[in-house]
Amino acid sequence: MGVEIKGSRVPDEEFDEMKRFVRGYLAASVESEDDGGRMRWYPWHSAEYRFNHILNVVDIAERIADREGGDADVVRVAAVFHDVSKLEAEQDAHAAEGARVAREFLSSQGDYPDSFVEAVCSAIEAHSYQGPLGDLPLETRCLIEADLLDKIGANGTALMLLRMGYEARTHMDAARMVQRVYERGKDHAARVESDTAESIAHERLKRVRWFREWLEGEVTAMEHDADEFGANHGNHG
Repeated sequence: MGVEIKGSRVPDEEFDEMKRFVRGYLAASVESEDDGGRMRWYPWHSAEYRFNHILNVVDIAERIADREGGDADVVRVAAVFHDVSKLEAEQDAHAAEGARVAREFLSSQGDYPDSFVEAVCSAIEAHSYQGPLGDLPLETRCLIEADLLDKIGANGTALMLLRMGYEARTHMDAARMVQRVYERGKDHAARVESDTAESIAHERLKRVRWFREWLEGEVTAMEHDADEFGANHGNHG
């Protein structure tokens, strides 16, 4: 069962204000660093990419929460704040810092119950957890699963191809790089617990597999291993 919190509904206008705050916070984090800091020239380390990732996670997390019976407000608010400190804190500290920022915002804006604020911040602080998800609160699991799923599929493939350009690779490396997305996606998919997340992961991995097969089918000299996708290589079913 999800967290049951009375009177915790977050109106759309308040949620929009949270999104505006997070977007501004990310932009300010980048502007405060000299020379771009932390490889800002890579697009996925930019404020624009990070905010888009956050919106993706909000969408996926809401879908999972809706189908799995989680508290939608806790999940979507935790999702919108989960990476707010990603560009200013070290990787191993950004979850705790994000929870701190969310707590300060929620405590100063609106009249949210303490139980709601605690549930949101607890999910944010735990979203980088690397262990099994089965024993976590449902809302935390929805957030972690959504965060993992955004790295799988067409979106992850597009980012990998963009990375190839930044690294001056040729298109002949594309199939191999897409294979990395597929393998990483399988690792992420293996961690999710809910039926909803498993279904989304399956569909997204299928898209990556198809794209790799299409590349190999159209580019004659592209290196590939017909067994890398298993015995059903070429079967889109």
